[in-house]
Amino acid sequence: MKEIKDITEKILNETEKIIIGKREQVKYLMTAFLSDGHILLDDVPGTGKTTLVKTLAHIMDCQFNRIQFVSDLMPSDILGINIFNQKSNDFEIKKGAVFTDILLADEINRAMPRTQSALLEAMEERQVTIDGQSFNLPENFTVIATENPVEYESTFNLPIAQLDRFFMKISLGYPKAEDEEAMLKASGDGVDFSVLSKLLDTQKINKIKEKIKDIYVSEEVVSYIVRLVNKTREDGDVLIGASPRATKHLYKASKTWAAMEGRDFVTPDDVQATAIPVLHHRLVMESRAQLNNYDIKTVIKDIISDVEVEK
Repeated sequence: MKEIKDITEKILNETEKIIIGKREQVKYLMTAFLSDGHILLDDVPGTGKTTLVKTLAHIMDCQFNRIQFVSDLMPSDILGINIFNQKSNDFEIKKGAVFTDILLADEINRAMPRTQSALLEAMEERQVTIDGQSFNLPENFTVIATENPVEYESTFNLPIAQLDRFFMKISLGYPKAEDEEAMLKASGDGVDFSVLSKLLDTQKINKIKEKIKDIYVSEEVVSYIVRLVNKTREDGDVLIGASPRATKHLYKASKTWAAMEGRDFVTPDDVQATAIPVLHHRLVMESRAQLNNYDIKTVIKDIISDVEVEK
């Protein structure tokens, strides 16, 4: 898997021409993308979420569309609509922004629940239905949704069913002072995406995904993944634990992480490295735990410490 490790390193280095000091978060994004998973970026405004997504789309030579989610956004604005063409005297499908490789759903929690739900079929089945007719989406279709965790006015919380469809949830956070200085020197007058090289294309991406499928996962590691997820359902501070879909996502994330580390087999370290971004948005805390400010990441870290690795 040296080839995958090498291309991962090149992408991380290329990304740092624009986004500085966020290698771990970029690697998580790549993990989700190469695992055919969708990502939720949860962060305050201005931390570079949109710029990061545009940067990765350019490097991977993927088609990119962005939708600004607002309260009056309709499902047809995302999926498309059947309109009457007076010239042909017939109805024709006008496809929406969802027909792309990478869809940036900006501030997804500002749209009405009905509009948020319009993405459910696209995210799960990679197809959409317009007036009873189904259309396949591009094979590398990925939703990267953003939300602001501190501004709740005119927002609608994502339902658990939709949160569970996101492969990972990550945050960029504020940059370190030295990284922010480097950012100003590199792109303080504006972001120049032309400095980026295109390192992948659809064919190369698909080859990488096929190689990742061949990563070996031992029975001991499979058992470890299942026991970690099951522990979230038994923890006294957790009201709703991780779903079977979460188990599958953690399994796939571990394989992709192992490949990006240059190995053809998964270790418990790969599982632990991806557990928090895969699991923490799927758990619902008991009210007493919330009152005590006992956060979900702490719960997952404790679970990782408690669950033994079979040897």
